[in-house]
Amino acid sequence: MGLKATNAMRRDWNERARKDAFLYIASWKDDWSEESFFASGEADYERLVEPTIARLGITPAESAMGELGCGAGRMTRAFARRFRAVTAIDISEEMQARAKRYLKDSDNVRWAPTDGVSLTGIETGSMDFVFSYLVLQHYPSAELIAGSIKEMMRILRPGGAFLFQFNGSRKATMNWRGGVASAALDGLCSIGFKRVAQSCARFAGIDPDMIGKTWRGVALCSEEVDRMVRSAGGAPAGFEGENSPLAWCFGRKASQGNP
Repeated sequence: MGLKATNAMRRDWNERARKDAFLYIASWKDDWSEESFFASGEADYERLVEPTIARLGITPAESAMGELGCGAGRMTRAFARRFRAVTAIDISEEMQARAKRYLKDSDNVRWAPTDGVSLTGIETGSMDFVFSYLVLQHYPSAELIAGSIKEMMRILRPGGAFLFQFNGSRKATMNWRGGVASAALDGLCSIGFKRVAQSCARFAGIDPDMIGKTWRGVALCSEEVDRMVRSAGGAPAGFEGENSPLAWCFGRKASQGNP
């Protein structure tokens, strides 16, 4: 499933970027301007990142960080204004092309492609902080999420800090009819009938680019994520928003010699 799933992720996110990158990155609003889009990234940095890195003792001006799933650079710009060096990672070439254009004056950003899991172009132990938001929730399998967590831990230095978001809720977000329709559309996508599924979605009044497992992804409980992090050499310091679609895990990579 691995290669097929990651190829589907790249294809689907390239298509979403071409259609409306801002919408599919931040789907709670459908009329983003460039100004409001990047202002939301700045606000999310202050709201989500600053309190956690202060708690974990990270000094941005002295630190290198990696952002898994940079998209069109919504939060990358906020990181680049504060961190010594930023590595912006994404599976979609189309998303990164837009981010490069918007952040053309940010000379401390390195752009790194990924196949959806491996970060082979990034040195082991080279990052002081890694971050991911609105990304892992779209991954179509727990195995791919575990692989990405393993890679995030690999590129962190011993004692480096991490903060990432995942979908921690398995509760239904729609009535049974909607659930059946969504499952049917996802099933068509998974067996190679994406265009048919998109036509059905349009007929049903559903955004055709918000169907399939590369959009809906999988949900994980905190215990599962805790095991993934620890098996990759991380030491979770805590979780926030447990059992919700916006669950967070934060902590450090274990120091050498410590479990």
